[in-house]
Amino acid sequence: MTRRIALGLNAVIVAVTADEPRVLTVGRDGRDGLPYGPLDPDRHPTLELGLRDWVRGQTGLQPGYVEQLYTFGDRDRDPGGGDRHLSIVYLALAREAPTLSGAGWRPIYDYLPWEDWREGRPAMLRREIEPALSRWAAGAGTARLSRCQVAFGLGGAPWDGERALKRYELLYEAGLIDESGAGAARGVRGRAMILDHRRMLATALSRVRGKIRYRPVIFELLPELFTLWQLQRVAEALAGQRLHKQNFRRLVSHGGLVEATEKMDRETGGRPARLFRFRAEVVRERPSPGVGLPRLPST
Repeated sequence: MTRRIALGLNAVIVAVTADEPRVLTVGRDGRDGLPYGPLDPDRHPTLELGLRDWVRGQTGLQPGYVEQLYTFGDRDRDPGGGDRHLSIVYLALAREAPTLSGAGWRPIYDYLPWEDWREGRPAMLRREIEPALSRWAAGAGTARLSRCQVAFGLGGAPWDGERALKRYELLYEAGLIDESGAGAARGVRGRAMILDHRRMLATALSRVRGKIRYRPVIFELLPELFTLWQLQRVAEALAGQRLHKQNFRRLVSHGGLVEATEKMDRETGGRPARLFRFRAEVVRERPSPGVGLPRLPST
């Protein structure tokens, strides 16, 4: 039987609310999923317009700037069989807004809990993931062990936040998460998603963490006026790590990312803080070194 190609559109829409990175989800088959719909060649003149149509219809949200993230097309990504399903995934950064019933915002680290290092090395790494990966790598040669060490910062290797996708794929390959069919029995949790939507989310997190190093995309997530502390907390939420305060502010200042206003935030609970805004050139997406991520020493 000849299998046809079915083309779908997915959106990973990220916000940061109350210092937590969150993703817009829709319920489907008892699990969370990303906004999704098939491309209608008659109704959708472009892929992006098709995506916006599905997002608006399923969530009520009208995203601003979106960019293509990746195309997912593994042969057996849909266990239902039938047509070969390809999904073109888009990434959007937004400010959280009310949604239609059936849609909602959920913390990204509910799905990828091993990615949040803001309070130090996650306990689940030491308690669950490291022993499970060690067992999986045992007797399989040095290449598999090396992949685990590089991805998860084991054996003295540094932790690299941009390897979020590599870590998810290793956990899947090792049969340690629900989507691989054995996660519930093996102890590595995190909230599951339908099909390969959690892989899409991990791909988006890797992309966002890379982008905030070299492009000023973070302005999409903040109000027009903000304090430098608010800016740092948003960067930390996305990076999943605490950042060095003085070095962070130095990088922001030297990079020409923001400019001070005459207004003050008097609701800080202490000394009023100066309010800043992104420079007009930044909002127009002028090439920029990004916010930088000066990390605190590893714990």
